[in-house]
Amino acid sequence: MMMMNPIPWSTIGVVIGWYCSNIGVLLLNKYLLSNYGFKFPIFLTLCHMAACSLFSYIGISVIEIVPFQKVQSRNQFLKICGLSVVFCFSVVCGNISLRYIPVSFNQAIGATTPFFTAIFAYVMSRKREAWVTYGTLLPVVVGVVIASGVNISFINLLDFESFNNIEGIYLV
Repeated sequence: MMMMNPIPWSTIGVVIGWYCSNIGVLLLNKYLLSNYGFKFPIFLTLCHMAACSLFSYIGISVIEIVPFQKVQSRNQFLKICGLSVVFCFSVVCGNISLRYIPVSFNQAIGATTPFFTAIFAYVMSRKREAWVTYGTLLPVVVGVVIASGVNISFINLLDFESFNNIEGIYLV
């Protein structure tokens, strides 16, 4: 019988911290944008990105969780910039959508991201996944559509598609 290595407590702590902070950020964004009446989702995204930059700097330079990596070429720098713009746009769209859709629907949309990522990977780079991958992702999308039922208005459907398309392109 093969002995499995136990998962280190630090890994468990980081995953729990990531999970809890994601829930906290999502609920706080929803509260600020919908309940509190904060009308600046792009400024909220700026605060989010500034905090990410600060904590990344602390993690890399102060705590040294991972080594500092230099950009090797102009081409690599341009790819990083492109990814940054797409990611920022995705966060802005997600923050704006919280004004119009419930958090549960936002999370349901997020559950379909792997399906759209696989589709965009094929469209953009002709990288084909195994058919079993598409087969296992399709019920998730169908489940989201069924669970959403008649609660999706035309505007929310557009939010749904734009959010997923941006997230899928970001993940490719």
